[in-house]
Amino acid sequence: MSGDVATRAVLDKAARENFPVAPVFLPRAWRRDLMAVYGFARLVDDIGDGDLAHGGRPDARLLGLDPEAAGDRIAMLDAFEADLRRVFGADGGGPRHPLLAALRPTVERHALTPEPFLGLIAANRQDQQVGRYPTYADLLAYCELSANPVGRLVLSITGTSTPERVRRSDAVCTALQIVEHLQDVAEDLRRDRIYLPAEDMRRFAVDEADLARPTAGTNVRELVAFEADRARELLAEGTPLVGSVRGRLRLLLAGFVGGGRAALRAVEAAGYDVLATSPKAATSVLLREVGSTLRREG
Repeated sequence: MSGDVATRAVLDKAARENFPVAPVFLPRAWRRDLMAVYGFARLVDDIGDGDLAHGGRPDARLLGLDPEAAGDRIAMLDAFEADLRRVFGADGGGPRHPLLAALRPTVERHALTPEPFLGLIAANRQDQQVGRYPTYADLLAYCELSANPVGRLVLSITGTSTPERVRRSDAVCTALQIVEHLQDVAEDLRRDRIYLPAEDMRRFAVDEADLARPTAGTNVRELVAFEADRARELLAEGTPLVGSVRGRLRLLLAGFVGGGRAALRAVEAAGYDVLATSPKAATSVLLREVGSTLRREG
């Protein structure tokens, strides 16, 4: 697999998100820059999840590592961070990886700072060291690294960032991260990760063995419903972000909120059994939720 093919494989995953990252109705310049950011975020996640272990040799070479290092997640993340710093001119040279080379013009056009990108790397490095979260506050701190930087980058790229919008965006992004965790409980457990706070698991008398079962028992379903309610509250807190902007950006943000609501409806429709399957929303439900969000925030 060449570097170009590996890059294409990363970007193709955009189609599998709860809502398209850079839908066709956006201005071409926005789509270009959002896809550059998405390529960075997706590759960092793939490194952190170990999804490059067998197919990531081109990425390892591009980052100056021995191809066999593709399975060493910490080494790959460290090398990726070093290459990211080249995007910001830390050593006077250009980045090696094509996804980072594509990101550099975006950074320059919008005067982006390294912090959001470093946060995403830090979240994936944390995934190698932390597999359990004692409290909801601990999980929110993780989401501050793993999710919120993406929303802040969207606001920066579209020239709409204000402190209030950042606050609303953080609520939406954290909600979307929690929803994704609920959809992927079984998959995350196979990676030896649990994003359900331990304090909540105790409250609902759920242990790790319960999460390893083929279907969810009553206690697990009640726990998932509890966490889903938290995500709904966060989405409600962030939804006024949609009404604070106009034009095509309003539709994009409504898509993110509507995508989260549609995913929550899918979890609810599954009876909160997220072990038997990973509940995904139908396109018709997604479109309904986007339309409903636009009407409420009109």
